[in-house]
Amino acid sequence: MAQFKPLVFSGVQPTGNLHLGNYLGAIVKFVELQKTHECIYCVVDMHAITVQQDPEQLRSSIREVTAAFIACGIDPKTHIVFNQSQVAEHAELAWVFNCVARMGWLNRMTQFKEKAGKDRENVSVGLFAYPALMAADILVYRATHVPVGEDQKQHLELSRDIAQKFNNDFAASIEKYGHGDAFFPLPEPLIQGPATRVMSLRDGTKKMSKSDPSDNSRLNLTDSADTIAQKVRKAKTDPEALPSEIAGLAGRPEVDNLTGIYAALVDRSKEDVLREFGGGNFSTFKNALVDLAVAKLGPIGDEMKKIASDNAYLDSVLVDGGNRARAIAAPNMKAVKDILGFIS
Repeated sequence: MAQFKPLVFSGVQPTGNLHLGNYLGAIVKFVELQKTHECIYCVVDMHAITVQQDPEQLRSSIREVTAAFIACGIDPKTHIVFNQSQVAEHAELAWVFNCVARMGWLNRMTQFKEKAGKDRENVSVGLFAYPALMAADILVYRATHVPVGEDQKQHLELSRDIAQKFNNDFAASIEKYGHGDAFFPLPEPLIQGPATRVMSLRDGTKKMSKSDPSDNSRLNLTDSADTIAQKVRKAKTDPEALPSEIAGLAGRPEVDNLTGIYAALVDRSKEDVLREFGGGNFSTFKNALVDLAVAKLGPIGDEMKKIASDNAYLDSVLVDGGNRARAIAAPNMKAVKDILGFIS
């Protein structure tokens, strides 16, 4: 297999109301990875329109995610931060991948089944085909690593399948590029640390979500200290004491969730957290979690609000990032066209 320069790619949808799950499940890992890898971080606005969006709200949400990236510590000068629609090669390669991917592969995508529900005939073609666009997002840069949560692992596997099939189908054309037996890498997942899947504060069996009608189900990155405290103290638990060992979390999803959140915020294991708080009452643990969450999220929220008030700055970051991203994507797409037999 050809050797590829290590490169990290990941994206976040601009759907507004970024919350603790987005932070712990994605953004905090983005910040860490930029210390050791070359990184491209994308606001995936083209994915957002698989369901209808209000144009003004979409513009606002794109800027909000960009502000969150920067407020959390991503450096847009050292790494690339941009919105997907600025680089046309994403859509161009997605069409190629629509022709490489098989219907059976897309039919197996569990997230489509969950999002479409029972009314599959009435959802957009984009909602069905967007895993091919996700593969294009990664592979147009020939990225080698993708930080993903458990719920995205299946889509990354599809990206690998598409890359492998393209490499196999066009092996003869690829040889002249001097990449050995592969033009595209098979991107590897990066799943790090505790609480990669943060659950609702009101129901530990459901993922923390922007779309949950109850604002008390999530900690938004822009919540005030008082709001964070109120939501954590109201978070659902059960009558039993906090266990002292991991085995005691079985069958207690809300307790497991709060323990995982604390562990992730303090960068320790759940075992460590239970050794410190196990056997005690929940009020003591929740007070400690309030203090920790306010200390961690408060400064981020303040910085987000400050950055979000400067649209000109945010737009300049996105335009600069888009130009730098396009400089990588364009030659790769030109090579793909040549491999396919297009004249360009």
